Amino acid sequence: MAQLVLVPSTLELSAIGKQCFKPQTQCCMVNSTTLNLRTSKFPLKRVTFQRQKPLRSSFTVCATTLPIGQDAPPQPTNGFDQSSSRDSSKRKRVMVIGGDGYCGWATALHLSKKNYEVAIVDNLIRRTFDLQLGLDSLTPIASIHDRVSRWKSLTGKTIELYIGDICDFEFFSAAFKSFEPDTVVHFGEQRSAPYSMMDRPRALFTQSNNVIGTLNVLFAIKEFSEDCHLVKLGTMGEYGTPNIDIEEGYITITHNGRTDTLPYPKQANSFYHLSKVHDSNNIHFSCKTWGIRATDLNQGVVYGVRTDETDMHEELCNRLDYDGVFGTALNRFCVQAAVGHPLTVYGKGGQTRGYLDIRDTVQCMELAIANPAKPGEFRVFNQFTEQFSVRDLAALVSKAGEKLGIDVKTITVPNPRIEKEEHYYNAKRTKLIELGLQPHYLSDSLIDSLLNFAVAYKDRIDMKQIMPSVSWKKFGAAQVRSVAA
Repeated sequence: MAQLVLVPSTLELSAIGKQCFKPQTQCCMVNSTTLNLRTSKFPLKRVTFQRQKPLRSSFTVCATTLPIGQDAPPQPTNGFDQSSSRDSSKRKRVMVIGGDGYCGWATALHLSKKNYEVAIVDNLIRRTFDLQLGLDSLTPIASIHDRVSRWKSLTGKTIELYIGDICDFEFFSAAFKSFEPDTVVHFGEQRSAPYSMMDRPRALFTQSNNVIGTLNVLFAIKEFSEDCHLVKLGTMGEYGTPNIDIEEGYITITHNGRTDTLPYPKQANSFYHLSKVHDSNNIHFSCKTWGIRATDLNQGVVYGVRTDETDMHEELCNRLDYDGVFGTALNRFCVQAAVGHPLTVYGKGGQTRGYLDIRDTVQCMELAIANPAKPGEFRVFNQFTEQFSVRDLAALVSKAGEKLGIDVKTITVPNPRIEKEEHYYNAKRTKLIELGLQPHYLSDSLIDSLLNFAVAYKDRIDMKQIMPSVSWKKFGAAQVRSVAA
């Protein structure tokens, strides 16, 4: 059995014996008793087992939700024959990479409730980022082991855990072959533009982690299960803010009398968004070359905390980031209003983006999985429900605050980003609607709910994290120290 313990400076894994088991299935071999992952200013360090062969910065182990010392049940057959096509009568198996994160956790629970067999793959690095930078979720979040144990106790449904780094192909290929997914949902990337713009090490980490991780997923599908469907979380941010309508993935262009349909031009404005551009190109190439089936969901800005599943118990609660590194505009504004801090609008406030409720994120994932791409097809869906400027959001929060008796003021602060502050923005979003998406629109009642949520947890708010802390123009150690102070 394996036990995972998270402490401020060390991630320690104590393995008893030479084997680790996941629930109901024998897993990967390990021949070490202790593994340490030290945190530092740069999140990933080389980790080795106590043996001669070095490994990358992950550990090949499947965690267990059984009590330590309890024997795992005998390994059942899963009914899959790799020499033939999948049996459509079997429950579909979905591997959620990054399933301990904000979107991934809500998606994993939703799919499990919908009777998919679900496995989470995660290296838990998002929690380490908080430790490094002195940040914390507004909502207290339980460990991933307590989360899946609570889910099992409430629903009787098992979510399997694979703790490790998908950039380590030895680990990921073992997890992939063990679980045999029909669909891989890929959330497992460093997703913050400000984090990627902090300094050179974090820019490099964002690029290498995101791009290499996606390549490993593509190679695993190619080598072990070509019929597996990849559902990849993209970002609307990779399009930038062009002065023409944003199509869903592709655009038909006539130039010098000739016409062709091409991938929509990308205009990334951070190293994070650049990594997403690389992802899109790599997936597009793999679909054309290897016949992989893939769906890229270019997601807008997600808001909210609650889904039907995360509301079932406090240990299932999702995270809510409000700081200047990982927090998004609406969440930040609601937290600022709850503690009486003026809403901090960056620059002119005309920056317009697509937004969607976390409940719609899980809907979109379910729709993409239930309606897979064809072999060799790379689909792109724009995943958002409404468009708002930053000024619009501030006005909505101010109005909702007045109804709750909160005096909400708004200030403008120098924009730490390099972006257009007034621009044309009109993105298409028809494909998911055609598949049956039923949107939850941003209403007064929802903002009231977010504000009440922020008020309920306002004792956990760190006022030092309210203001923006990362500048696109100022790299270096001084900036990192100021964030962590």
